[in-house]
Amino acid sequence: MKPAEIHAKWKLLQDKISTEFDSDTPDLKVILFLIGVQELGKGPGKYSKRQKEELMHIATCRLLSEMGFYELEGLDQDGWPHWKLVKPVPSYALMEQELLLKGLAITYFEDIYS
Repeated sequence: MKPAEIHAKWKLLQDKISTEFDSDTPDLKVILFLIGVQELGKGPGKYSKRQKEELMHIATCRLLSEMGFYELEGLDQDGWPHWKLVKPVPSYALMEQELLLKGLAITYFEDIYS
C-alpha cells in the first residue's frame, strides 16, 4: 500500500474501532494492544502494565511475521504465544516503522472483518 492509502485506511480503522468500543480514537499502541489481546485468545480482562507491554510485543511480532521476520514458536504454560526472530528486522526510521505497522494492522483487521 502507498502511504496515502495507508493513512486513509488507518483513519477508517480508527473510526471503526472507536465506534465498536465506544471510545476515543485509538492510536497505534491501543490498536497493537487489541491485536495482542486477540492473539492471546483469552478475551478482555485486566492486564498489568507489563502484560500490556507484552501484548503489544505479541502484536508486533504477529504483524511482522507476515513479512517473514518472526515465526510462532508456541505457547508457554500460561497460554501466551512466544515468537522467534527468523531474520533481522531492518532499521527503519520511526515514521517508516509506524507506517509499516499501520499497514500491517490494517491488513490484519481487514482479514478479521471480511
